[in-house]
Amino acid sequence: MEGPKTSVEIIAPTVEEAITQGAAELGAQPEALLVEVIDEGGKGMLGLGTRQARVRLSLLRKLPAEDLDDNPLRATEAVVRDLLDHLAVRGQVEARWGEAEEPDQDYPLLVDINGDDLSILIGHRGETLAALQYITRLIVARELGHPTQVVIDVEGYRARREQQLRQLARRMAEQAIDRERTMTLEPMPANERRLIHLELRDHEKVYTESIGEGEQRKVTIILRPHDSPNP
Repeated sequence: MEGPKTSVEIIAPTVEEAITQGAAELGAQPEALLVEVIDEGGKGMLGLGTRQARVRLSLLRKLPAEDLDDNPLRATEAVVRDLLDHLAVRGQVEARWGEAEEPDQDYPLLVDINGDDLSILIGHRGETLAALQYITRLIVARELGHPTQVVIDVEGYRARREQQLRQLARRMAEQAIDRERTMTLEPMPANERRLIHLELRDHEKVYTESIGEGEQRKVTIILRPHDSPNP
């Protein structure tokens, strides 16, 4: 006699519909599933017709009580290791507390993943890493019973990228001042735009705004009026 299904492959008009159908078939909430998008769907060959999305969904193992033990660090490490097991990726996982960006904010929980050639966990422009971090936050919040800010880094990628973005922000601010005109950066995901805003929020001569929609949203660096005090 076969046991209950732990994974399923779904074909549907969109990825979202495939996830909804698969969650219903497995009897689980979407946040309790590992989602692997095999084909996002789209136009058919030569632009004719449409190609349906194809998604593989797997149940994530619910952590036993002894893995939690009211210890967010150990619980988060266990969650990330379980995700790596599902992805057939080997790596060392270590969680630690970081520093809060503002006095009234909670301390972030930082997770470092190290190993041999973990570029598969980073993806193009960090997209896979962002997805891994998002699903980890969902699972950790469910297991601990409250939201927790989890920040995942793979082989130091996020730290290096953050440093690059901060340097870019300062360099583009100087160009805006030297050229006396607004500078527009390339489109970036929300977390990277936020770094640019934070880096320049106290700048005396420029301020920043985000423009555009969706994946084309980008940061602009704008000169402050000469008689405008820094807020």
